[in-house]
Amino acid sequence: MKPRCAWVNHDPLYIDYHDHEWGRPLYDDQKLFELLMLEGMQAGLSWYTILKKRKAFREAFDDFLPEKITTYNEDKISELMKNKAIIRNRRKIEAVIQNARVYQGIQSRGIPFSTYIWSFTNGEPLVFYRKTIDDVPVMTPESELMSKQLKQAGMKFVGPTICYAFMQAAGLVNDHTADCFLSPRPSP
Repeated sequence: MKPRCAWVNHDPLYIDYHDHEWGRPLYDDQKLFELLMLEGMQAGLSWYTILKKRKAFREAFDDFLPEKITTYNEDKISELMKNKAIIRNRRKIEAVIQNARVYQGIQSRGIPFSTYIWSFTNGEPLVFYRKTIDDVPVMTPESELMSKQLKQAGMKFVGPTICYAFMQAAGLVNDHTADCFLSPRPSP
């Protein structure tokens, strides 16, 4: 068995996520939006919980297409609140709707969401050499700046810890630890 980051369990779903998605640079606007919304849904929960529900989230939120989400009304919110396959937190659901509006606002200024998001790392992945999971921070100056600017733009559930988890997942940061086969450098 390949050595992986310590946070990975033995579920094939989680292993596949770690091996093929987490930490891989992502540049697709809509997929970045989806990932940021899922990270916001994770607040107070584990990523594993969200990952197991990701298919249900995609179905419930129209594949996270902002143009559809911005049309959601009280009836749709009520429908989502009854959906046992997702996280039924009204504040988080309303945040996804609000965040879709902000996303559209960013794009209406002619700025691709990917360009906006990657500006926090100057367009390049930040590569760190973390020896163990204990060396991985929960936030960085970059995630604090991202959080601050997203909040100023009107987004919700985008605190600095959520933003850092998003940066790791979307490959803006490479935080695979030294004992992981995907580490940016071989173990000593």
